[in-house]
Amino acid sequence: MSWTRTFSEAAGAATPAVVRAKALELLARREHSRLELRQKLLQRGFPAECIEPVLDRLVAERLLDESRYAELYACARADKGYGPLRIARELRERGVPEDAVATTLAGLADDWTPKLRELHRKRFKSRPPADGAERMQQTRVLRQHGFTLDQIKHLFEMFETI
Repeated sequence: MSWTRTFSEAAGAATPAVVRAKALELLARREHSRLELRQKLLQRGFPAECIEPVLDRLVAERLLDESRYAELYACARADKGYGPLRIARELRERGVPEDAVATTLAGLADDWTPKLRELHRKRFKSRPPADGAERMQQTRVLRQHGFTLDQIKHLFEMFETI
């Protein structure tokens, strides 16, 4: 079973104006990366040769901005407790260029320690690991959320100084 939506009118009627209108409708709901927007338009049955010029024009008009998308996406994911490694991977999966990913994550560099502490507080009630096994279990959970080993090590060192 395919969940692909099809353009209801004849393929010849998929003019750039119709493609642009649908793209703007999607962008009005939320920011998209270029890859996401292209995929959604293809799912709706618009021909690829009509989509690319429309996307180029939207980029030129700054209505489609991958840096803005990356920043909004990264902030939202960081607020949900995800770290820089996971966010970077997710942005790359969504087609965001590497330079935009690096710039976005650099802008959030000061936020990772408080976000990690908050995640640890929620998951482990700010309880430091009692032994090696518990330390490994906490490290595994924090790594799954995308935090680096250095960030986790720094967190555990903060517990030792308390």
